[in-house]
Amino acid sequence: MKKLLALLVLAGLANYAAAAELVGDAKAAENKIAQCIGCHGISGYKATFPEVYSVPMIGGQSAKYIESALHAYKKGDRTHPSMRGIATSLSEQDIVDVAAYYSQKK
Repeated sequence: MKKLLALLVLAGLANYAAAAELVGDAKAAENKIAQCIGCHGISGYKATFPEVYSVPMIGGQSAKYIESALHAYKKGDRTHPSMRGIATSLSEQDIVDVAAYYSQKK
C-alpha cells in the first residue's frame, strides 16, 4: 500500500513538473490561431450563436488570463459552446502558445 501511494505521489509530481515546464511560443501559435481570428480578430464583432454575444478582443490580455480562460472552457466551467469546442481541441502546449501569441498583440 505504501508503495502504491508513493507511486501515485510521484506520478502526480511528474505531471505537475511537466505542466510547469510548458513555455508559450508565440511564433508556433501563428499556425494555431486560424480558428481564433474569425471572431477575436474583428473589432466590435458580435456572434449570434447561441445568442447575441459581443466577442472580446483578446490581444494584450495577460498570457495567464488567456490560459485560465481556455482551461475553464475546456473543463466546462465556462459554457460558451463554440469556445468549449475550440478549447477541447487544444493541447496544453497549444494553450500556452496561443496565450503567448495574444498577450503580445495590441
